[in-house]
Amino acid sequence: MRRLESQRPVLSVSVRRFAAVAVAVVLSLPLGSCFLTSDPIPAAIDIPKAYRYGPRNADAALPSVVWWRGFRSRELTDLIEQALTSNFDVAAAVARIIQADAQSRISGAPLLPLLDFSGSATRSRPAQTASSGGPSIGPSERTTYGVSLNASYEIDFWGKNRATLRAAEETAVASRFDREVVALTTVVSVANSYFRVLAAYDRLRIARDNLAAATRVYNLIKQRYDVGTASALDLAQQESVVNAQRAAIPPLQQSLRQDIATLAVLIGRSPERVVIRGRSMWRLAIPRVTPGLPSDLLAQRPDVREAEAQLAAANANVYAARAAFLPSIQLTGEGGYQSAALRMLLRPESAFFSLAAGLAQPLLDGARLQGQFDLQKGRQEELLQLYRKAVVNGFADVERALIAVQQTAVRVSLQNEVVRSTRQAFEIAETRLREGTVDLITVLNTQQALFQAQDVLAQAQLDRLQAVVSLFQALGGSWQMPAPDPRRRP
Repeated sequence: MRRLESQRPVLSVSVRRFAAVAVAVVLSLPLGSCFLTSDPIPAAIDIPKAYRYGPRNADAALPSVVWWRGFRSRELTDLIEQALTSNFDVAAAVARIIQADAQSRISGAPLLPLLDFSGSATRSRPAQTASSGGPSIGPSERTTYGVSLNASYEIDFWGKNRATLRAAEETAVASRFDREVVALTTVVSVANSYFRVLAAYDRLRIARDNLAAATRVYNLIKQRYDVGTASALDLAQQESVVNAQRAAIPPLQQSLRQDIATLAVLIGRSPERVVIRGRSMWRLAIPRVTPGLPSDLLAQRPDVREAEAQLAAANANVYAARAAFLPSIQLTGEGGYQSAALRMLLRPESAFFSLAAGLAQPLLDGARLQGQFDLQKGRQEELLQLYRKAVVNGFADVERALIAVQQTAVRVSLQNEVVRSTRQAFEIAETRLREGTVDLITVLNTQQALFQAQDVLAQAQLDRLQAVVSLFQALGGSWQMPAPDPRRRP
């Protein structure tokens, strides 16, 4: 860089050279534009017109944003709202958004000029011995003062810096959809954990009722044994049934307490502070869900939108890696004042400035740029396949959830009939046992069938509730179209 101190002829030469470089660069723009042209990558995804197992009125009664209120449980609503504000995974996802926004600002910095201010005061003293061995001539110490502004700017003719910024912006958009994925997963986990807690209460109540029924039958057999109308084998068999029912209670209590602890973590609280007041899942309503059209799923599922944003970021990175093959043009300038006397520092004769334009063209770099380009192309292809997988997997999730909702409803209905008939058979057998007109094997069979049928019914109801939640999750959590993100460019 050459310093010019009020020297007009030199300034004129520098300005002419700078203009010549700028004209040469502008004339080379069409070549760079052709070099950067790339064909768009097609997604090539087969989108079905309707779900195979969905209802006929696919567009009717779309779910609300707060879909969990459809279960008609105030306690569940409170737990989910606490999770959305206090869950640690959601908070971490918000922190990742902040990081992505900061990285976006960092990536956009090269698009703006860099301006620095500097001030200096230097005091120096040369050696006191001249080269000939005699005494030195001139002042022994010298002080220099200076203030200056330094500016630099890289002209983004090829769009490399703009592409880098676009990649960072798309990554920031993806981080927002990632937060939605985490929030939806958290809501689903809270709902399923709450349902498991209620199911554990139901199964505990069933187990205790069955224990009471088995004990009641045991007492009847013992009375018959005491009068000699029942054998010791009959008494021992019924005692084993009582013990089996008693042994079934501790695992259910363990599951209940562990599910409450899991629920506490999801809402960001310690387990000892969480109290579940609900005692039965049979008091919950079963919301009806219509899935809409498969094409709507592309805009509604946050994981699909996240994969789309990541693919857009990869496309921008490929563009930037391709632009790195072209020359970079750097403009620099410096201006300020410099003087040996502080009182003369801001005088016109102390002013100086300098301008420079530089062009750098990569020639030999050990295939580093080609490697970076191939790396970004491979990453682009990977994210394209992941995007396709996310879309197809979304369709499959909805189909699986629709099948589960339909089949679990049928299962609960049929199992209710099983419980009704086995309860009737057990009541008749118990009555005849008191009358002494039935054998013990019949009583044992009917009570064991009832105990098993009641427990299976509770598990079927839990599966039905979780299937409905899975359908909400497969549909993206809600049907409110996300607002356009201002960071995304058309």
